[in-house]
Amino acid sequence: MSKGRDKHQERHHNLTMFGKDLVRRCGAHCELCDASGESLSIYEVPPVANDPSYEHCLMVCETCKEQVERPKRIDPNHWRCLGTTMWSEVAAAKVSAIVILNHLAIKEPWAQELLEQAYLEPEEAEWVEQWTLGVK
Repeated sequence: MSKGRDKHQERHHNLTMFGKDLVRRCGAHCELCDASGESLSIYEVPPVANDPSYEHCLMVCETCKEQVERPKRIDPNHWRCLGTTMWSEVAAAKVSAIVILNHLAIKEPWAQELLEQAYLEPEEAEWVEQWTLGVK
């Protein structure tokens, strides 16, 4: 096997180790849109470190994952739920909500209004900035 494939499989294995704890934390609901009864998967919130981190992981539905990974295909109406998510106690969910709202605020007045109400701790604001700038 190639080194890249081995490294990918090892990372995937390490992420699955968080699975049970993530499912307990999210209560089998998407941590971004709160959908239930959907298949959930682990999403690593950027910037992704060399070693997987529980604090950088979310359980998300396929709709959220696809739209976060492909922002050009984003459906603004799906993300109206972020008014709740931006107050999450899970920092990764809160940071994700703010990054998505920043993207939506360019064309969506309701997203800009939500951002005006948002509060971030200094470390969360730094995380948003790192994700936005693509820092790895």
